Amino acid sequence: MGHSDLDPAIHDRRPWNAGQNVGPKRPLKPRDIWAIRFYLDEHKRLRDRALFDLAIDSKLRGCDLVKIRIGDLISAGSFRDRATVIQQKTGRPVQFEIMSEARKSLKAWLDRRGGTIRDFVFPSRIDYLGHLSTRQYARLVDEWVSTIGLDKREYGTHSMRRTKAALIYKATGNLRAVQILLGHTNIENTVRYLGVDIDDALTLSERTEI
Repeated sequence: MGHSDLDPAIHDRRPWNAGQNVGPKRPLKPRDIWAIRFYLDEHKRLRDRALFDLAIDSKLRGCDLVKIRIGDLISAGSFRDRATVIQQKTGRPVQFEIMSEARKSLKAWLDRRGGTIRDFVFPSRIDYLGHLSTRQYARLVDEWVSTIGLDKREYGTHSMRRTKAALIYKATGNLRAVQILLGHTNIENTVRYLGVDIDDALTLSERTEI
């Protein structure tokens, strides 16, 4: 049933996004990362700690993160130095490193979880042969950030994807490197994703003295 833009009822309706932050989600700061790790360790949440660490290191979208299989991370009984995943959105491969914190938390979780190289790292609670849903992953992110006092309206699964990329860009100013790490096909997408603006450009310029 349609409505005209001139109908009074249309203008009386509350917008669907009223009170919501629908713009880019903020990346976590290093202190936020360690606060979440401390919380998850304190409550012995092995799966969530491994999921959190892998989300930060991999810089993957939620739909790709939840579909990672044990064989993507482990070869011949040892963690790969770098893992490769085919992105659902672009169909292109993207590589990521597995750092020491992620290795420790993933080992603790996989020792508990068991399974073969064909199994998902993070199985579904409903169908153990399936993977954790993106919706459940989003709920977990909301819980993690709320627990340490952050506003969950300002953070989401893309915060996990943006966090390490934002830190790398801040440290190096290398957009091309961040583009490759995120698997973006166009560097303009990386610029928008990081929220790079004229102030960032001027700050980088001011660091360079001739």
